Amino acid sequence: MTKRILIFSLVYYPRFIGGAEIAIKEITDRIESDDIEFHLIALRLDSSLPRRERVGNVIVHRVGFSGRLDVSPDSLPRSLHLNKYIFPFFALIKSFTLHKEHRFDAVWSMMANYAGFGALFFKLFHMKVPFILTLQEGDPIEYIKKRVRWVYPVFRMIFTHADVIQAISKYLAQFARDMGAQVEPIVVPNGVDIAHFSETIAENEITNLKTSLDKKPEDVFIVTTSRLVVKNAVSDIVASLTYLPAHVKLLILGTGYEEKNLKAQVESLGLLDRVSFLGYVSHVDMPKYLKVSDVFVRPSLSEGFGNSFIEAMASGLPVVATAVGGIPDFLKNKETGLFCDVSSPADIARKVEIYIRDTALRDEIIDNALHMVIDHYDWSTVARDMKEKVFDIVTSQKF
Repeated sequence: MTKRILIFSLVYYPRFIGGAEIAIKEITDRIESDDIEFHLIALRLDSSLPRRERVGNVIVHRVGFSGRLDVSPDSLPRSLHLNKYIFPFFALIKSFTLHKEHRFDAVWSMMANYAGFGALFFKLFHMKVPFILTLQEGDPIEYIKKRVRWVYPVFRMIFTHADVIQAISKYLAQFARDMGAQVEPIVVPNGVDIAHFSETIAENEITNLKTSLDKKPEDVFIVTTSRLVVKNAVSDIVASLTYLPAHVKLLILGTGYEEKNLKAQVESLGLLDRVSFLGYVSHVDMPKYLKVSDVFVRPSLSEGFGNSFIEAMASGLPVVATAVGGIPDFLKNKETGLFCDVSSPADIARKVEIYIRDTALRDEIIDNALHMVIDHYDWSTVARDMKEKVFDIVTSQKF
């Protein structure tokens, strides 16, 4: 008999896409609809989005106020930003209606954020329905606690009332324990579409992209793919160029509230001819940008896991990262990448120079990382583990 799971997610495809949204779609797309029927409640925000539609294997129900958006979810207009605070109540009302119609076998919160409050409130009214909590948080734990300080006892209840907690890293599993989780967290990491990111791109397409990016034979391209927010420390990558020769250049893929500050930094450092802001690049097109690059760098200040790192590894790029959050789960220094110091542009430059100079080490790291990703981080493996270790178990039990 088909099981039904209701997902609480603050935002969702096709307008808003981050690591958490990618995880939901990649996992649900790989689970037969005859086995599990997924419904999802998210904010509408953009008035061009329908209130109900099917996205892949998920039926999406959108709630809340909306407007015409030309910005990322990190820089919403004040009127729409308030939506996030009201979302738990919008979602609760909608979940009652949906549960009456579909009788869900479990509810699943993507992150312990506003969606987590919505799922918690549902759980308090339906104690027999299992509550799955996924931890995908990328912000520093202390920052998260500071933001919820006025409702901290209720925030903690998200963890204490979850029947199953799935964390994408050992770091986030420990966060759950520290918050008083009554169950032992299950670590199931995020994954990567290996076939997509490791595919061979046509030579003429690569040549055309290099030409459009004005990449000369002697140029070395650093690339970073991320939201342009403080925690991803893109400003440190920009500053690292001042320690590197002029033929080392930077491609920045992504948007966010830090973009204006980053562009001002580039201009003030006289790096306008060495930094390219490419804006939003879809996952469909991203592999070719990685293929024309030489080193992937993301010196995060915090990171729950970091899909972008394993996507770069699957593309055959050597990675420079900081040893924070969940990154050490997959990046072993001088084995599958190189660690740089936190908030140290000079050390980023040193690690990039190692890759440029030591081609033998570079090739060994690329090979090790690719094999690790294939063995442990394919989305098909992740989806199988989520179904067997989480969904099948909770939908067969009563709590």
